[in-house]
Amino acid sequence: MLRHILTHNVEKPYSCEICGSFLLQKNTYQCILEKNHMLVKYVALCKEKMSKDTRTHTGDKPHSCEICGSSFARKDYMVKHMRTHTGEKPYACEICGSSFARKDSMLQHMQRHSGENPHSCEICGSSFARKDSLLKHMRTHTGEKPYSCEICGSIFARKDSMLQHMQRHTGEKPYACEICGSCFARKDSMFKHIRTHTGEKPHACKICGSFFTQRQDMIRHMRTHTGEKPYTCEVCDSSFSERRHLLQHIRMHTGEKPYACEICGSSFARKDYMLKHMRTHTGEKPYSCEICGSSFTQKQDMTQHMRTHTGEKPYSCEVCGSSFTQKHSKLRHMRTHTGE
Repeated sequence: MLRHILTHNVEKPYSCEICGSFLLQKNTYQCILEKNHMLVKYVALCKEKMSKDTRTHTGDKPHSCEICGSSFARKDYMVKHMRTHTGEKPYACEICGSSFARKDSMLQHMQRHSGENPHSCEICGSSFARKDSLLKHMRTHTGEKPYSCEICGSIFARKDSMLQHMQRHTGEKPYACEICGSCFARKDSMFKHIRTHTGEKPHACKICGSFFTQRQDMIRHMRTHTGEKPYTCEVCDSSFSERRHLLQHIRMHTGEKPYACEICGSSFARKDYMLKHMRTHTGEKPYSCEICGSSFTQKQDMTQHMRTHTGEKPYSCEVCGSSFTQKHSKLRHMRTHTGE
């Protein structure tokens, strides 16, 4: 009866020793705590239960992983963590059979089958299956970059991008190829490398059916069909299909020659020019004729030599129709018509 009377008086004579909230009953811990705009309700019907719920105040983490020593406030958190060691994936997709360590991950995966994208961007209308994917997308509009490198101060929109950047400072390469032992800072880089062993080419051109190991190689190839040249020179408006070609072109304007010969000091705008030049010092002749075995320093020299065997004359005079093996021979002949 005393408890019932207190509900009329709304008197709460007992207070929580942790957060100061007032309680109606001594043996029942009812503390409603508003934190980070989330309403969290703790209800404990006994002293032991109250002890578990007050760990949010004390920071107590009594459940420890026997493998790596990580500690957790709740046993179910520790059980989920253990699956990272055991590889256990108890939640399976009913449609495709994919398995997951966590139930929420499985539910998110199920949305791929249903096509459900309940989280929509209010700015551009793009929709996403996961709320965190929407939040990451929103940063493309806001420009927000909440993750910063502790060493150089660089900022990033995504945490994984920041962690990958940090490995440049530490030199850490935690992903190793099981075939040749090569190490990589990023997991996706390791998977791309493995394709050099397996020969796998998962990226196909929709137009001609050519296959490629890397997605970016397929994208570059597609431009040979579309004629797209997305990289434009700000000086002369010349456009290029690849960024590296634009950078090489810009050096024609700036005069920059970043590649230097270690032997004589000659500098070059392109790395391949420098490598070709190096052969004048080393005497290397990597291009060989399949017919007579003659070797050459430059590929174009071997190509011209091959015409002595095939009789090919690809350069024709537009005036009289005479044909020539080499371009400079044709230009020399043209002067007989022009009188130059």
